[in-house]
Amino acid sequence: MDSLSLTPVTGILFLLVMIFAGRAFRENWKAQEEGWQTRAWLYGVPAALCFFALALIPLTR
Repeated sequence: MDSLSLTPVTGILFLLVMIFAGRAFRENWKAQEEGWQTRAWLYGVPAALCFFALALIPLTR
């Protein structure tokens, strides 16, 4: 586990996924149209996983 780290490119990709999935989550939550809970889960889980990966896995140069 000592060799687990993110490169800058993967960090940027995780950041972009977190941004777009988090925005889609928020829009579904605010609209609350038919089936919004399923879509909120589908967008919220990747956003949360990317957030925790960025917060807990160190970046390398």
